[in-house]
Amino acid sequence: MELSSLLAPDLVKVGLAARDKDAAIGEMVDFLVAKGRVGADRRNEAIQAVLERERSLSTGMEHGVAIPHGAVSCVKELTGVLGISREGIEFASLDGKPAHLLVCLLLPVPRASRHVRTLAGIARLLRSESLRGRLLAVTTAEQAMTLIRSEEISEGADGMESIESIE
Repeated sequence: MELSSLLAPDLVKVGLAARDKDAAIGEMVDFLVAKGRVGADRRNEAIQAVLERERSLSTGMEHGVAIPHGAVSCVKELTGVLGISREGIEFASLDGKPAHLLVCLLLPVPRASRHVRTLAGIARLLRSESLRGRLLAVTTAEQAMTLIRSEEISEGADGMESIESIE
């Protein structure tokens, strides 16, 4: 699944206000609640699932990227939000640097293990130094989506496989 297929402009939060990992996860889940992707009554379940995953192993990668995620029963399909923080958020990243680009994913419980390639594809896409730099400069969600689509086209999106292809 391509990141541009998972996201839409209404699922990109430019200017995350959070300054720490827990607050960032809460802010992104709250964003999904506000967009109607997660029921308000399931907010805590979603936050706890992602935080629990973080406690077992940080999803902070390198180069300012983090992909916090958790398996939940409150979504029927892979659901996500891209958060952009110009200031950066401490995320226990592999390289010790703060995360600026965070893709928070909620994975449906019965099929959570099927999304490993999707996670890897997102990580591969965000390895592009040029894309990361341009995403940090955007002022609108639409600009972010345009950049992501353009990068997927230029790389052939070979790293973003369909969920169905990994059954």
